[in-house]
Amino acid sequence: MYEEEAELLAGYAERLHELRKCLNVDGTRVRISQFESEMTLPGFWDDPEKAQKTVQQLKLHKSMIAAPDALQHELEDAQVLVELGQSEADPSVGAEIVQLVQELSRKLDDLELTSLFMDPRDSKPALVNIHPGAGGTESCDWASMLYRMIVRYCERREFDVELADYIPGDEAGLKSATLRVEGPFAYGRLKSEEGVHRLVRISPYDANSRRHTSFAAIEVVPDFEEETDIEIKEDELKMDVFRSSGPGGQKVNKTSSAVRLTHLPTGIVVACQIERSQHRNRETALQMLKAKLYDIELKKKEEEAMAHREGQQDVAWGSQIRSYVLHPYQMVKDHRTDVQIGNIDAVLDGDLDELVEAFLRWNLKRHKSN
Repeated sequence: MYEEEAELLAGYAERLHELRKCLNVDGTRVRISQFESEMTLPGFWDDPEKAQKTVQQLKLHKSMIAAPDALQHELEDAQVLVELGQSEADPSVGAEIVQLVQELSRKLDDLELTSLFMDPRDSKPALVNIHPGAGGTESCDWASMLYRMIVRYCERREFDVELADYIPGDEAGLKSATLRVEGPFAYGRLKSEEGVHRLVRISPYDANSRRHTSFAAIEVVPDFEEETDIEIKEDELKMDVFRSSGPGGQKVNKTSSAVRLTHLPTGIVVACQIERSQHRNRETALQMLKAKLYDIELKKKEEEAMAHREGQQDVAWGSQIRSYVLHPYQMVKDHRTDVQIGNIDAVLDGDLDELVEAFLRWNLKRHKSN
C-alpha cells in the first residue's frame, strides 16, 4: 500500500537535494548569520542608511531560502505520513497522501524555476528604464502602458518599487521613466523584459481610426549598490538640475532638486528625483551610472555586450523581442521563445509569469549551447 507514493517522494527528495545545492542554501544561511551578527554590533544604527540596507539584505537572503526550507519540512512530513499509512495499512489517509504528493510536485516545479537564476547578478535589485521609440505620441503612450505593465508585475510579486525618474510626454504617455525594483531575483526576472516591444492597434490619437504600429524599449540592469569599484572622474560628468515631475505631469517638488547626469565618454544619461535633496539625488544618480558602467564591463567580458547595450538596437521594426497585437486580432508573441498568449489584457496588467518562465528556460538553453 502506498508504494507508488513512497517512490514518488523518494524521487522528490533527490530533486530537492540537488536544488538546494544549486540554490546554495547552505552558503545563503552563512550570509544570514553574518548579517545577524553585524546587527548585534555596538553602533550598528549609527549610520541609519547603511543599517537599513543590511536589514533589507537580511530579509532578501531569508526569503531566498524560505521556499526550499519549507519544502524540505513538507516533504519530510509527507514521508512520515506515507510510512504511517504503510505500517498500519490505513486507507483513510489515502486522499491526504495523494493531495500532499500533488502539492509537493507543484512546489518542486516552482522551485526548479528558481534554480534557473544561475547568474550571480540575478539576485540583485533591478534598474528598469522605459522609453519610447519610433512613433511619436503613439510610442510615448505605448511606453506608459509598458510602465504600468512592469509596475503591476512587480506588485503581483510583492517587489518594492521606487520611481527614480519620470519625464512625461508632450501630449500623452511618457518620454522616459526609471524604476528601482528590489525583491527576490528582481533582476533575474525583469531581465526577460529587456529589449524592444512592438504594439499594433487602432490609434486613439488618429481621427481616422487607422491602425498604427508603435515601439518602446525597456532597459534592465542589475543594481550593484556598493559593490562596484568603478571610478568616475568629475570632468567626465555633466550635471543638470530640474524640477521633479511624476506620472501625470504633476510637479513633485517646487525646487530644482532633481538631477540628471551625463557620462561624457559613453553618452549614458541617468536621472534621479526620488529625494528632496539635490545632493542625495546626485548620489543616487551616480550610483545608477556606476551600475550601468559596471554592467557594461561584465557583459563585455562575457561577450554579450552586443545583445544588451542601449542604443545598439534601433527601437523600430525588426529589432523587437515581443509583439502585442490589439487589431485585427489580439495576441502577444515573444519572438525569442515563440510563446503566444491570447489574453493580452492580462499581460498588460502584469501577468507575465508564463513569458518570464519561458524566457528563463530559453536563456538557460541558449547559454548551455554556447
